[in-house]
Amino acid sequence: MRKRRKLVAVAVGATLASLGVLAATGAAGPSISLTPVPTANAKTAGMSRPNLLSPELQDVTWAQGSMPVENPANGISYYGYDDGGTFLPVPGAYSAGPPAGITYPQVAPIEAGKTEPDKNTYLVLDNQKGADPNYDYGRHFLYQGHELGSPGYITRINLDADGPHRVTLIATKDASGNLPAFDGSTWDPWAKRLLFTSEGASSGGVWQSTLDVPGKVDNLQAYLGVGGYEGIQNDDRGQLYIVEDVGGSTNTNKVKPPNSFVYRFKPKDPADLTQGGTIQALQVLGTDGLPVTAADGNLATYGDNPPKYAALHVYGSTFKTKWVDLTTTTSASTLPGPGVNALAKSKGATPFKRPENGVFQPGSKFRKYYFTETGDTDNRSTATSTGGFGSLFALTQDPKSDDGSISIFYNGNLEHAGFDNIQFFGENQLAVVEDRGDTLHGQQPNGLDSAWMFDTTADYANPAAKPVRFIAEGRDASATIDSGLGGLGLPGSVFGNEGDNEITGIHVSDGDPGKGGILGAKKPKPFKGDGKWRAFWTQQHGDNNTFELIPSNADRAAAYDG
Repeated sequence: MRKRRKLVAVAVGATLASLGVLAATGAAGPSISLTPVPTANAKTAGMSRPNLLSPELQDVTWAQGSMPVENPANGISYYGYDDGGTFLPVPGAYSAGPPAGITYPQVAPIEAGKTEPDKNTYLVLDNQKGADPNYDYGRHFLYQGHELGSPGYITRINLDADGPHRVTLIATKDASGNLPAFDGSTWDPWAKRLLFTSEGASSGGVWQSTLDVPGKVDNLQAYLGVGGYEGIQNDDRGQLYIVEDVGGSTNTNKVKPPNSFVYRFKPKDPADLTQGGTIQALQVLGTDGLPVTAADGNLATYGDNPPKYAALHVYGSTFKTKWVDLTTTTSASTLPGPGVNALAKSKGATPFKRPENGVFQPGSKFRKYYFTETGDTDNRSTATSTGGFGSLFALTQDPKSDDGSISIFYNGNLEHAGFDNIQFFGENQLAVVEDRGDTLHGQQPNGLDSAWMFDTTADYANPAAKPVRFIAEGRDASATIDSGLGGLGLPGSVFGNEGDNEITGIHVSDGDPGKGGILGAKKPKPFKGDGKWRAFWTQQHGDNNTFELIPSNADRAAAYDG
């Protein structure tokens, strides 16, 4: 397997040696050139669709939901499914009655629950063990938490391994019992722990795991708080930046209020997060010098486009920011931990419309942080000037200070909407993927999710500057079936899976586990001849495939396929 990796590296360099800057943005800076995919895949009832990539790229499948884990335990035998059901409905497993009622020939679920592997974390490590003490698992690993199901769990894809050893189950339990479902993940080189976030608004938080098999998992809610945490990332001081997705109630105009915060955790000892620290939330000061608060985003008071929030989304405007202290925890702090959303509101922090993920710009010395707003994921939303279709914000700061500034980088629209995971592919080349959701997929313009490449040197206030679509996600057969089942109104005990596929876990890393390897510390160089930098994404729902993006080159594909 290691010999094949050398062949891959040579082929990569030959493929992309002549590629220049990113086409169609009109600005220099990015390191690779991608031809845009012209349109999104359309959603058609009962029809699956293939993924469409820029012609310079192709996918390698590293794991699929039905792949067995090598060490099944606690009701988890497969990479992307809970035990207790078939992977697809057996013919006759259900029957839909008239609108007034539905009858079921069986009580059990009509198919197994899909656990949805989520955010990817790539590491290059020595001497990692698995379930087989006599097997060499290699050095290249991809870690994930799983977003749905009970128990929640952590897996490791062994990228150098054969099929029977490809996926290792790291953990399903902490000291108190089953793990929750996880969304975000990262590697903390100060604590030397994998960190996973759980999105439950009143039960979510951060958990840490060792790299062992089985991993030792600790619940960190007592120290980092309880909240709907999702994206998580270190800066070069060992501080943690965490974004929250707590959507709030949708009104009759399909608008959600700004209800979720961006947090910073300043640990007392970065090497031991159980020593506690200070939890902060981001506060934006409006043009009047006063904090923009949750009260300023009250839809009943100010309508669907509250003025202070509309101002935040005006191109060319910059607003002062401040990290405000919410609370300080210590090694003596106990569960359940402080509720961060309520604390942030009480301290006058600024909520956003479903921020989900954030990342530092390489070369900025952790002074530039981009984060997404997912928005309302409904084309009927009337929040047209306050992030209803998603947004990208740029926070400028000094990690040593509480002060900074923020500006809108990109305002979404019906074609570019539902922004979720975010990742740099180069110094100025920023990939953002969509989570439009089944509702927006089926509305006009009818389109499944896309992945976009932005140029951070471009001015998107200019209509001529456009991001490049490099993935038009399709819909696999399993997701097509699930989308149809989701429209029948079946109770969760019978059918509880998601519908259309979603792009998630976009990730670019050289796998460096040291402090100098955290995302944002180095300028990414994917697809280069040394083969160190690698790019991954996961197609959630349906078959739950995890892919690596590689150049479209027959020699490289042959090297991977053996």
